[in-house]
Amino acid sequence: MTEFDDDQLWERHAGWWQEGFTAGADAEYEEQILPLVADCVAGAHRVLDVGAGEGQVARLASELGASLVVGLDPTWAQLTVARARAGGPVWARGRSEALPFADASFDAVIACLVFEHIPDHVPAIQEVARVLQLGGRFVLMMNHPLLQVPNSGWVVDHVLEEEYWRIGPYLVPDVTLEELAPGVVLPFVHRPLSQYVNAMAQQGLLIARMDEPPPPEGFLARAKEYRDAETIPRLLSMVAVRTS
Repeated sequence: MTEFDDDQLWERHAGWWQEGFTAGADAEYEEQILPLVADCVAGAHRVLDVGAGEGQVARLASELGASLVVGLDPTWAQLTVARARAGGPVWARGRSEALPFADASFDAVIACLVFEHIPDHVPAIQEVARVLQLGGRFVLMMNHPLLQVPNSGWVVDHVLEEEYWRIGPYLVPDVTLEELAPGVVLPFVHRPLSQYVNAMAQQGLLIARMDEPPPPEGFLARAKEYRDAETIPRLLSMVAVRTS
């Protein structure tokens, strides 16, 4: 999840991410994201995890039996912890728009909660297609674009006695700085889903599977307002296959 032009933001807040979202601390990772990753990369032999952070997804791919797993991230604070936690992968510093690997080096590429932080997704998708072998899989997981639309959110209308999810200007790409915790402000990029799908199609990456799972029970149990929004997907997962 660690990419944006201002790398210092990610360096500064790496510890917040590691403490709150790794090593079993986050229900969405434990109950939903990691099981989906395991399903989507099963049988892959050479796996690249783009924006690997401290490496929990890359370590899982290694545990599943891949012969080579590379975890790539631009943030030293994440890579330092990834190397300390070890677990089998090779760790490297680099960015999604300039992957330091030869053509057709991998049969699976994962990007988990990364692309919503990349200023320009097109070069990154081009690079993913380049390093994937023919028939290889691109596993793209992100915060659902519905969540990233500015001015969207759960609304309780006491006048009409209705509760509903308000969607802002969905078709308008936008960048917002979100305060995720006191003092932790990070950028999020909203794009309509079609921009991702079309950019992949142009590179011969065709969607083979898409999941929009409901929030997992461990997340819903945290607060009543989460339970009220249990029909709103938080995660979007796609698997695209390189066909040309």
